[in-house]
Amino acid sequence: MRFHFRTAAAICAAAFTAIAAAHAERDSLAAPEPIRLAADDGGSAAASDGAAGKKLDVKSTFRNICGFCHENYGRKEGKGPQLMNDPNTDEYLFNRIKHGKPGRMAAWGSVFTDEQIRDIVKFIRNLKPDQEPQNP
Repeated sequence: MRFHFRTAAAICAAAFTAIAAAHAERDSLAAPEPIRLAADDGGSAAASDGAAGKKLDVKSTFRNICGFCHENYGRKEGKGPQLMNDPNTDEYLFNRIKHGKPGRMAAWGSVFTDEQIRDIVKFIRNLKPDQEPQNP
């Protein structure tokens, strides 16, 4: 029996492609895991993960997720509105972050706990035009 390098390479490539496709399909069907760095209203989920007492790094989270639409930490209008000095109530901002707005903003209630969303609202309320944003 002769060894055919091209045949073996094709079989390996097909196997790796099938494995990658299976993992991608499995990962796309799974519900996203909520970020649990601060205790949620129930308090037990974060504690059971060993994350009790850890707070969400709101500044980093805002820069990496929200900053795509709300430029300069929300201090400038981008694809989304400027959030600094927003005239809406805290409850309005909380609900917009949690439930989103169809066609305009994603709902983040399945990603962040209520306490984390409150921290994001505090971060927005503390924005100043000429000061580096700080975590609440």
